[in-house]
Amino acid sequence: MSANPSVHLITLTDPRSPVSEAYRTLCTNLAFVSLDRPLRTLLIASTGSEEGKSTNVANLAVTLAERDIRTIVVDCDLRHPVQHLIFGLPNERGLSSLFADADPPEDLPLQEVGVKNLQVLPSGPLPDIPSHVLGSRRMPQVIARLSEQADMVLFDVPPLMAVPDACMLASHVDGVLLVVSVGRTKREQLRRAQQRLAQVQARLVGAIMNNVPQEPRLWG
Repeated sequence: MSANPSVHLITLTDPRSPVSEAYRTLCTNLAFVSLDRPLRTLLIASTGSEEGKSTNVANLAVTLAERDIRTIVVDCDLRHPVQHLIFGLPNERGLSSLFADADPPEDLPLQEVGVKNLQVLPSGPLPDIPSHVLGSRRMPQVIARLSEQADMVLFDVPPLMAVPDACMLASHVDGVLLVVSVGRTKREQLRRAQQRLAQVQARLVGAIMNNVPQEPRLWG
């Protein structure tokens, strides 16, 4: 558990900052994106590591919740999970717990984080083969159960170019946001990531631009 989880949550520690305002703009843009097609389950991915994906997930979740949008963050990174660290939560039970037995538990092990309208489903104990969990037949059922309990479900996943986990989930959600770190994300990586998403017929709704003066920004 992180000794100071609020370090990553600028939307809580400095709500008047330009970055916090950019998250509010991002929420508004997502609302416009969902006018034509519902956007209730959103996967947030990056091409590689250290691009700010998980921090964006957490701050976007806080911003949505503050708008009275019931929000759930699901840590689907069953290799290097961090959402429980960001929010300062225990990780003994979580997403992987729903796949431990032949019959899934009736209650989702969601955790309160002290922010109204926001809950987190941490990763839980790490499985031997994460792709077996995320690619299982039960995963779409879990997504459906989560959707019944929230207005927006955000999924934090491993980098697209490293492992197949993100693509396994991408076709089961309403949309995908790519996190692009200016000066770090390579153009070729971004092109290949878009191709992988297209192959599974995922709906790419835009990109969050990190490390720009008004970060994060949604580009359609």
